[in-house]
Order: sequence, then C-alpha cells, then structure tokens
Amino acid sequence: MAYRKYKLGDLVEQYDEINLSGEFADINDLQGINSNKYFQECKSNKNDIDLYRYRICRHGMFSYNRATSRNGEKISIALRTGGDCIVSPSYYCFRVKDEYVLCPEYLDIWFKRPVFDRYARFNSWGSATEFFTFDDFCATEIMLPSISEQRKIIHDYQVITDRIELLRKMNEKLETVCNTYFDSITKVASQRGSGHLEDYINFGNGKARPSTIGDIPVYGGNGIMSYTNEYNEENVAIIGRVGAYCGSVFVEENCCWVSDNAIVANSKVTEDEYFDYCLLKRMNLYSHHVGTGQQLLTQSILNAISCAAYTKDEICRFNQTVKSIFKNIRHYGAEINKLEKLLLILLSSLAVEMKSEVSA
Repeated sequence: MAYRKYKLGDLVEQYDEINLSGEFADINDLQGINSNKYFQECKSNKNDIDLYRYRICRHGMFSYNRATSRNGEKISIALRTGGDCIVSPSYYCFRVKDEYVLCPEYLDIWFKRPVFDRYARFNSWGSATEFFTFDDFCATEIMLPSISEQRKIIHDYQVITDRIELLRKMNEKLETVCNTYFDSITKVASQRGSGHLEDYINFGNGKARPSTIGDIPVYGGNGIMSYTNEYNEENVAIIGRVGAYCGSVFVEENCCWVSDNAIVANSKVTEDEYFDYCLLKRMNLYSHHVGTGQQLLTQSILNAISCAAYTKDEICRFNQTVKSIFKNIRHYGAEINKLEKLLLILLSSLAVEMKSEVSA
C-alpha cells in the first residue's frame, strides 16, 4: 500500500466563527467532546453563560479541547456529524481543505488511535494545565493512503461501529424494562416514607489506576477508560466522582478496577447490585455536585441524598426479577467489548503501517 507523507497543517484549516448576532445567531446547542472522541451535550448550567462568546462548529468540521491535563491521557477531539453546534471558546475548530485528498471520516478514525492520544499528550505544554496547541497540531505528520483505500477503511470501521450501536440500543431497551419495574416499586415505597442512600449503600473512593495492560476494565468518571490485569473491586455499581460527567452510573458484575475519578457503591442489603444501579441512575446525581470549575461528588453528599423507604423484600424481589434481563445486557455488553477490541486492532494495524512507512 502506497502512502504519502503530509503535515496536518497542509490538509486542514482553522475555522474560527464566533456565535455573534447575524444570519447564524442564537445557536444554543452547546456541546462538549468526550475523551472517547464524540460530541455530547454539555451538562454545564447555561443560564449564566454568554453563548455569544462561543465558537461555532458546523457539520463536517472538527473540534478539539486543547487542554489535555486530567483527561485520562487522552485528547478530546471529534468530527461533527450532527447539526451545527457551539463549543467552548477554549476549543479549536478546523475543517479539511480538500476531501479528494483526505476524507474527514478517515481523519476522524486516525484521531481515534491510541498512538495519537500519546502523541498529543507528549506534545502538550504548560504548568498547571497542559495544552496541545493548534501550531503543534498542524506540525503533526500523517501518512495518507489513496482516497479509495481511505474509503475502504472507513467502510470496515463503520460496519463494526454500526453493530456496536445496535447492541447498545438493545441494552437501552432492556434497561427501560428494568426502570419501568423499578418505578412501580418506588411508587409504593414512596407512600411508606423516605430514607437516604446511606441506608442501602456503602460508598468508597476508587484508587489510581495501574499502568499494566490486560483484559480487566478500568472505570473512570465516564465509564470504561482502559483495560488492565489487576482489579480492586468486583460486582459493584460505579459513580463518576469528578468532572463534567460526575454522577454517571455504571454497573460491573465481574472484576474491575475503579479509578480515583470514580466512587464505588456496594449494597448493604443484598449481594447483587441491580437495585443499587437502578436507584442511583434515577437520582440525577449530577445535580448534587459541588464546585463550578471542577464539579465534584463526595461520599458524604451521596450518603445524605433522600430516596424512598424500600424494604429488604422489595429490593431482593427486584434483583431476582431483573437478573435474567441483566444477563442479556451482560451478554450484549461482552459482544460490544469484543467488537471494541477489534476496532483497536484495526486502528493499531493502521498505526503500524504508518509507522513502517515513516521508518522506511
């Protein structure tokens, strides 16, 4: 396969349009960028924010958060495939100059390689906060295959990601069934009285993640962030502790490592965590955070949150009823994990080809 070497600055151009009054005024779809390289609705309170200062990112363009500190050793960068949105003034926006030379979708895949995350972190500079500047970004070298080969890689990647998306939607539907049953129990329990989360759950902080690599998931504030060969928890609910996505809730029935960006939740009532997971998901935990610049949840905050007065029998019956549903969720989740590892192989093989071309 023939490659040609470029610098990103030869292929992209910065797009710097502020959300001012005029033809495109009043864009209020404020989006953030996840470290897993996709746009998502920003959870910040927009009431006191002047949205006219924000940058516009249009369909088919890229945006990235230049700050790489405290971001799971990743850079948040993504291709905008939805409607026009606005992003933080601290973000950079850019677009591909010539799509007959570089497909934006191929570049999006190229950014998803773990080696690019490492490169961006290594080339970030600063003291309290480290930044990957647009000048350093433009100086990054890329080896491009032909446009037809780029499209083939895009197709292969899309087949896998489409399957992953289908499985995730199936799991969402199964969780909806669980939530409907949970709501019926809560309605009865609410008539009985109220309690607090500490009546049902023990909370504890995670620990700094190990540097080893393996098959055991490492959970951060926004879900699985990497894999290791060590574990510090098993069969737990997990809550994001710090950052814009604190309050996110996950459940892991197998061994896992819970990082210091998350809080562990263990049931005081039963061995299963299905009830705890559904209860925490319904609590809108993000609304209880403290801090503005850096949102934070603590064990004391969680302990004091009010909830309905559930009985042990209700909790045990719920766990027993939904066990088979969560078995299916776990089955689909395992397939998702396998497909995600296949994606990593695809991305890694792409990186190896590029590396060999550079070495040659």
